[in-house]
Amino acid sequence: MNKTKLWTKDFISVSLSNFFLFLTFYILLVTLPSYAMDELHSSSSVAGLMTTVFLLSAIISRPLAGQWLESKGHKKVLLIALILFAGASLLYFFPKTIVGFLVVRLLHGIGFGMATTAVGTIVADIIPASRRGEGMGYFVMSTNMAMVIGPFVGLLAMHQWGSSILFILSVIVAIGSLITGLSVRIKKTEQAAEKVVSSSFSFRNLFEASAVPIALVGSFMAIVYSALLSFVSIYANEIHLANVASLFFVVYAIVLLLSRPFTGKWLDQYGPNVISFPCIVLFAIGMLVLSQSNGAVTFLLSAGMIGLGWGTLFPTFQTIAIQDAEPRKRGLATATFLSIYDTGIALGSFIVGIIAVKMDYSTLYFFSSFYILVGIVLYYFLHTKKQRTSVSVKEQTKVQEI
Repeated sequence: MNKTKLWTKDFISVSLSNFFLFLTFYILLVTLPSYAMDELHSSSSVAGLMTTVFLLSAIISRPLAGQWLESKGHKKVLLIALILFAGASLLYFFPKTIVGFLVVRLLHGIGFGMATTAVGTIVADIIPASRRGEGMGYFVMSTNMAMVIGPFVGLLAMHQWGSSILFILSVIVAIGSLITGLSVRIKKTEQAAEKVVSSSFSFRNLFEASAVPIALVGSFMAIVYSALLSFVSIYANEIHLANVASLFFVVYAIVLLLSRPFTGKWLDQYGPNVISFPCIVLFAIGMLVLSQSNGAVTFLLSAGMIGLGWGTLFPTFQTIAIQDAEPRKRGLATATFLSIYDTGIALGSFIVGIIAVKMDYSTLYFFSSFYILVGIVLYYFLHTKKQRTSVSVKEQTKVQEI
């Protein structure tokens, strides 16, 4: 029996658009705080607002983008978002004060939040339903690859050629996202369905209730992941492994790339529980190994385990959020999931930063492994048990109808 085709032109185009979106994000994420301190002479706390303002504006814009996707149409929202994102990238050349830069970051974050919501929704419609787990896994790989390449390219540009080349590079990459996004075709049947939805504004319509439980699980886990993003390089310096710190997310991405053909198919064939429970445990073990690392082997081994664990969990959770929603609510489901998830990342960076003052990173990562295991309980009650109850209610309803 032939499989429904996954690697279509539209799937590749929307994945590339997502890759360029996140590549721009990571290029600037690692460079703008140092730019703010070195060239705008701001304090480290104010420089940290470069990331905070961007993420907050993205979080706030996503629910609105989710509602607009339903009422205005996928293609229109994607076009507006990508133009705003690319346009904001051009504005980095002009501000000479920290306030001006924060305004640009605010606009850029709005474009980013809208665009990532749009591409996440569109790809869910493009992927065949029978291969959604596999397809979402590959789609999220575009984000992971940007996470590996972006910081390297950004720091290289900043240190070798200066801020002007850095900003030119971010504009080129953002335009790449716009070009690849514009080549994606939206099915007419989907557009027709969208026009039926009321365009009236409602706070209730800003969130998709079915996506909230699994989004909360993802946000809970994201707090630990934010500790990795923010502090793993500092931890590597502490344990005298600065020479291999840059390889952490490279190994993370390689393991993801090698495992993706299997994990995605298993998700489609056996359901999310078969994937989620082992991956939560693997994520916890990876953090435990990281906390006890005293050499390059264990340090990079933990990267592989975390990559296989958390790297598989994130697309699994996003797939659950999309599948639990009605087809016409996928935009809101995507927006709800990503908004709550990013809130976990933002809160995690703040909370972990406070905790890190009280204890060393080895101890922090050690306790993080037990924190992750609590996620098993959270996942069971917010998804597995809830799903079983829903199935049981449906079966009883069918029996009564008969």
